[in-house]
Amino acid sequence: MNAKLFGTDGLRGQVNIYPMVPEVAMRLGLAAGTYFRNGSKKHRAVIGKDTRLSGYVFEFALASGLCASGMDVFLVGPMPTPAISFLTRSMRADIGVVISASHNPFMDNGIKFFDKEGFKLPDEAEEAITAMVLNEDHRWKYPAPEDVGRAYKVDDAEGRYNVFVKNTIPGDLTLDGLKVVVDCANGAAYKVAPLILEELGAQVIRMGNKPDGLNINRQCGSLYPDMVAACVREEGAHLGIALDGDADRLIVVDENGRILDGDQIMAMVAQDMMDRGQLPGNKLVATVMSNMALEVFMKERGGTLVRTPVGDRHVVEAMKREGAVFGGEQSGHLIFLNHTTTGDGTLAALQLLRIMQEQQRPLSELAHLIEPFPQVLLNVHVERKIPFAQCPGLLEAVAAAEAKLGDKGRVLLRYSGTEAVARVMVEGEHRDLVEELAQYLAQAVVAHLK
Repeated sequence: MNAKLFGTDGLRGQVNIYPMVPEVAMRLGLAAGTYFRNGSKKHRAVIGKDTRLSGYVFEFALASGLCASGMDVFLVGPMPTPAISFLTRSMRADIGVVISASHNPFMDNGIKFFDKEGFKLPDEAEEAITAMVLNEDHRWKYPAPEDVGRAYKVDDAEGRYNVFVKNTIPGDLTLDGLKVVVDCANGAAYKVAPLILEELGAQVIRMGNKPDGLNINRQCGSLYPDMVAACVREEGAHLGIALDGDADRLIVVDENGRILDGDQIMAMVAQDMMDRGQLPGNKLVATVMSNMALEVFMKERGGTLVRTPVGDRHVVEAMKREGAVFGGEQSGHLIFLNHTTTGDGTLAALQLLRIMQEQQRPLSELAHLIEPFPQVLLNVHVERKIPFAQCPGLLEAVAAAEAKLGDKGRVLLRYSGTEAVARVMVEGEHRDLVEELAQYLAQAVVAHLK
């Protein structure tokens, strides 16, 4: 067994291949239940999932472990990841559990946890839970037979989340007159996201809303925004929304079919918040992957872009530390800490629609705030994840690339948290040079890490 279970965003892997097997899930339930028991009161856990067929396997395995540890379990079925964060807080639960592999294909699945405040677990909690799971000789402190937990099905979870999301915009604001394309990636938001927009008055054209357990993220959703863009142009819609499988990230399309990523969305929202005096210290938090254009944008307006390692958990941690209320990732994780505790694609889309309605301007006009620098990202398979600092030849290649870019570009090397892959990112003013240097560094990675 590996000494580490959790990656950048929880446990993830191919179904029925270790560690994504039911016995590990059951032990995770036992370990998490044991870790979060904190007194004599009745303990609660909320479990949600996306629409993968394998969700049934891990849902019941986790519920078994949690009930055995003495926790009552509330099963909410397919719901967005941010909905589980909200319900965990709302129901005063001790822990929330999401069964999802986010934007991955159906054959993968994953498990991630939220604490009682709706935040993802810190490293020390994950490490303590991992230690119990991986120790085959661990002696579980089972409760007495009369104190084991019960499992309940929550029938009104969609309605609770629906009301919560709608309450993040002014009560007198409607979406009347707007035509919106929504691609739910055949995932967790296939019911609730279109319904929220329809109840606010929008005419909704639905895509990716017929999950069959196997088609989640298949040629749809935030990884394939061209599908939404084509529909927006065909239907004459005002906005296209592309969610991923667990609906915690958002990519949008303007009325002309132009695709906008998380950096461009962050610029629009940050500008609106600065205009209204609602961005404390004019601080925006994003990861090392965000485009330099976003950093320049904030600096020109007297603001600051605070960068973090990749992963929305790191963004949230920095936001709390810096006293910031808004941050996100280029991939579309957008966190409004004054409303919620994690990325929420539907909530973020609603904030954009609010800005459009309040300013009575189309998205294409709002989106001209930044023009992203050319950026190339290459994935290179590696046999071992050797620390880059231990590869002087690779460091020399990076330094040579940075010298060619000068102060108008940057290089980033990092390892994937879930795959045997090194990611090479090069960014600069001139695309030809960026592409040339990205290939040069990818070859250097192969030469020094394989």
